[in-house]
Amino acid sequence: MSRVPSKVLVTESSSRDGLQSLGAFVPTAAKVGLIENLASAGIRTFDAVSFVNPKAVPQMADGAEVIAGITNRGDVELGGLVPNMKGFEAALAAGVDTIGLLTAASDEFNERNINATVDEAMHRIRRILLEIPRGVSTRSYISTATHCPFEGEQDPDWVAHLAETLIEWGSDTVYLGETIGKATPFHIEALLDHVLEVVPADRVGIHLHDTYGQALANTTVALERGVARMDSSAGGLGGCPYAPGATGNIATEDLVYMLDGMGIETGIDLGGVANVANDFCSAHNLSYNSRAGRAWLASQDRE
Repeated sequence: MSRVPSKVLVTESSSRDGLQSLGAFVPTAAKVGLIENLASAGIRTFDAVSFVNPKAVPQMADGAEVIAGITNRGDVELGGLVPNMKGFEAALAAGVDTIGLLTAASDEFNERNINATVDEAMHRIRRILLEIPRGVSTRSYISTATHCPFEGEQDPDWVAHLAETLIEWGSDTVYLGETIGKATPFHIEALLDHVLEVVPADRVGIHLHDTYGQALANTTVALERGVARMDSSAGGLGGCPYAPGATGNIATEDLVYMLDGMGIETGIDLGGVANVANDFCSAHNLSYNSRAGRAWLASQDRE
């Protein structure tokens, strides 16, 4: 396990991926509060909002207002996911630190998600990468990297080709999205065996959903291959409006508990995240889905 990193960058996605599928609109002030409170627990990097058509994803209609509402940013980095040039321009105007770019490995998922084939999405990304201003970083997401809800298992060699192309075009990092949470360590091993042949591990991240309870096991596979960039969602919030049945990302509390136990630094306080996420879920009638968080909260009640 000599390739296991000593430090992992955890990017918090609860305010974006965690909320985008909800039917009831979460007030802007609540989203701002969620980000600010999680920052107080040590999280420094956020996949905060997306700049998409509000008719398609009504929950993200206030992306610019959320970014503007975080007045004491300090060293906190706020990211905005964009599907096209219009979203990119809106994200820049809002003042995000990181632009998230999006394609999928499968055409059908991509067309349902961002109304574009994979080839069209890649051309959109290339155009945006040519316009990135100095001081703004980029991360490119490849959704359905192992499984598509409509097309089934994906070819890891094809995903590796997409990842290599995105890095060659100038993306700072590429994140592999296990969108429906169906992958096992076997699938993640195959995926990373191909991707890491063409992209350095320090430029690869993972975005794992936990639908089948495999996210921690899959994370361990990535760690053993030197991957040190990971998305998570406080309280396990989330899902995908275009992936039927998919649950949220790996819970931030569960991820931090495991990394702490492995001696891997994150700078994140598990208890702080658990308190923030549990309070947020209670306030908005949402299910709190972190096992480590529930255990930590229960231990506090016993003291």
